[in-house]
Amino acid sequence: MRITEQRVLILNCTLKPSPEESSCQLIAQQLLDGFTSLGAVGDVVRVVDLDIAPGVKSDMGGGDQWPSLRTRILDSDILVIATPTWLGHMSSVAQRVLERLDAELSATDDEGRPILFGHVAATAVLGNEDGAHKITADLHQALNDVGFTLPAQGGTYWNGRAMEKVDYKDLDATPEPVAQANATLVANAVHLAGVLRERPYPAPGPA
Repeated sequence: MRITEQRVLILNCTLKPSPEESSCQLIAQQLLDGFTSLGAVGDVVRVVDLDIAPGVKSDMGGGDQWPSLRTRILDSDILVIATPTWLGHMSSVAQRVLERLDAELSATDDEGRPILFGHVAATAVLGNEDGAHKITADLHQALNDVGFTLPAQGGTYWNGRAMEKVDYKDLDATPEPVAQANATLVANAVHLAGVLRERPYPAPGPA
């Protein structure tokens, strides 16, 4: 079933600036292609290309480019964070995105709900070492904390062999389990975003 009028924003949190090749860029584009096949529209943003200041405010000033990226996040129905694995952890770029999203804990809509209620989030993790489940868990907990809703099986990942140099972008073809995980993530995220649009979370009642 095609779902229309949903906007998707995929944040590529690689450490590699454009135009350097990036495995995260590859999986982000694969996911975006899946979303567009269901009628959604969206973009991939390579966060390292932007000047995102450290901090936990919505605008840190001094040329901080987070405010414009924040606007794009708020305008999107679905946010996907794609990160490589470094030393068993998400990239510092992904961590900075989470830190900046912390400011949304105090932002509410006209009904008094956290401003990110009704938005869906999903994740993609890549690396040639272990750590994907731990990173996915950390990302999902943080995204849920600030108000995003996570779909069933809303995380896709690929780990190459430990201590080898083959990256996701070096594979001759996408492994079938990863392709299936990508498709499930996309379908469930689109479905959940549609449900939340039709049936928003209730406004908070009295304490």
